[in-house]
Amino acid sequence: MVMPNRDAKLDGGAAGVGTAVGLRPSAAPTPAAATPELSDRPRRRTFTVQDKLRVLAEIDRAPAGGTGAILRREGLYSSTLSEWRRLREAGALGAMTSIKRGPKPAVRNPMAGELAQAKRENARLLRRLEHAEAIIAIQKKVAALLGLPLATSDSDDAS
Repeated sequence: MVMPNRDAKLDGGAAGVGTAVGLRPSAAPTPAAATPELSDRPRRRTFTVQDKLRVLAEIDRAPAGGTGAILRREGLYSSTLSEWRRLREAGALGAMTSIKRGPKPAVRNPMAGELAQAKRENARLLRRLEHAEAIIAIQKKVAALLGLPLATSDSDDAS
């Protein structure tokens, strides 16, 4: 829908291209629908180790001046090629495997298992000690109610 422009009378009735005299389009034309095959955001190209080694071998076999044609065909820059050559010479490309991304797991301490077992044993013994002390406290109270004298040992400290 085209809406009349109030300023059309002021500027001498000049008309825009493809519009009626004194009228201008009020909205921009709608964009063509995007194709579903295209992603909204471009993705960075990734090359597998085999692809890198294939391109490097092809460039090594290429005659003088053939490197540029291979780089254009593959869509690579010479700096990328230099980086791949450096990795190959360092041996990182031949031994490269897929590296797991993300935080690395902490190195497990070999004594951690023994420590955990000792803590569990300590907790178990503390529960047994509390249970035994509760029984002894009840025995003392019963003996006091019945008027029975308790045998005391010399090595036993008063708690």
